[in-house]
Amino acid sequence: MDVKMGDSSNLQFDSQLKEIVIYGRGGQGAVTAAQLIAYAAFYDGKQSQAFPNFGVERRGAPVQAFCRISDNPINLRSQVYNPHYVIIFDSTLLKSVDLEKLYENKGMLIINTNKKPSDLETNGVKTFTIDASSIALEIFKSNIVNTAMVAAFSAFTLEISKEAVIKGLADVFTDKNLLAKNTKAVERIFEICNNVKDRK
Repeated sequence: MDVKMGDSSNLQFDSQLKEIVIYGRGGQGAVTAAQLIAYAAFYDGKQSQAFPNFGVERRGAPVQAFCRISDNPINLRSQVYNPHYVIIFDSTLLKSVDLEKLYENKGMLIINTNKKPSDLETNGVKTFTIDASSIALEIFKSNIVNTAMVAAFSAFTLEISKEAVIKGLADVFTDKNLLAKNTKAVERIFEICNNVKDRK
C-alpha cells in the first residue's frame, strides 16, 4: 500500500478511483480506519493509499484521515478535496463537510448516529446512518467506532468486501483479544447493515 504524500502533477484521470474522507475526533481511531480500508482494498486486489491530515491529534479534537482505492495504480499524492465517500464518526462534525460539493460529486455520507437519515440536514446527499457507538460501548466499553464504521462502509458501498475487512483486521490488531473484539464489532455491524434497504 502506498501511504506517502508527494507531487500531484502530470496525473491522468482514473474513473476507477474512489476517494474517502473520514471525520472523527482524537481517540476514535479515524487514522486506523483509513488504514483498515486500505488493507482491505489491497486484499481485494486493488491499489490503495491511507494517510492522516497533518496536525497534532488531541483526544476529542476533530481529526481527518484520507483513503484512496482503485483498480489502477494511484499516482495522486495530494490531500482529498473531492471525496466520493465521507465517513463521519461523530455526527456533530457533519457541519464540517462541504455538502454542496459532495452532492455535486454524487457522493455518499455514512454517519455514526442513532438518528435516521431523514432526521439530518444533508443537502440531498445520499446518506446512511448506523449507531456504531452503541456497538462500540457494548463491546469495547468505549466510543471507539473505527472498525464498526469501516464495516458500515463496506456494507453500504460494496467498495471493499467483508472478507477483506476481516482479513485486514489482523494487520491492524496484533493483540488476540483486541482482534477478537474488533471482529465481533464488524460482524455485528454487517448484521445490522444487511437489513437496511436501498444499499448500493
